[in-house]
Amino acid sequence: MPFQIKDCHADGLKIEGLSELTPRLFKDSRGYMIESYNEKEFFDSGLTMRFVQDNQSLSVKGVLRGLHFQKHHPQWKLVRVVSGKVFDVAVDLRNDSKTFGKAFTTILDSDVQNQMYIPCGFAHGFYVLSDTAICAYKSSDFYYPGDESGIIWNDPKLAIGWPFGLQGENPIMSEKDKHLEAFDPSVSYFGMDGQWLQN
Repeated sequence: MPFQIKDCHADGLKIEGLSELTPRLFKDSRGYMIESYNEKEFFDSGLTMRFVQDNQSLSVKGVLRGLHFQKHHPQWKLVRVVSGKVFDVAVDLRNDSKTFGKAFTTILDSDVQNQMYIPCGFAHGFYVLSDTAICAYKSSDFYYPGDESGIIWNDPKLAIGWPFGLQGENPIMSEKDKHLEAFDPSVSYFGMDGQWLQN
């Protein structure tokens, strides 16, 4: 297996379906080579989601994107950083999950080439730590602009340990992301199958 797969935890609890993967890095004086995705290897390891779209973004230091999800067209994602370093966040919005409302954070670093395998039913976002960062991700459904929603990045109920704290810095954000909704634990978000629970 050319990947190391690690389960993700929050407050000592395993977050079902969420995995961090690190590929084998083949380095020499010329540079490096990795296998960033191999369907057979993924499927043999139980990571059986098929992907239909690849996306890529370039962001400068201090940019915060997220926390995003799609409602009626939820997406599994395989997220990595092609160049640079980001603080990556996945928030479990599956109401019946033991880790509902919990956030998992990690550093995605192009020097390591680690990736996040994120199921439907999670909100996802990242904050750029390097001068620039190129992020690429595969998704299991197409992007529908009218279906996108999200949770505000600094909601105190989520207690995300951003590298600058909740109030210590003003991240660079889109106007849309500045006005995302607060997390409400009494609201129905997603089922364990990743399907949107509201009409």
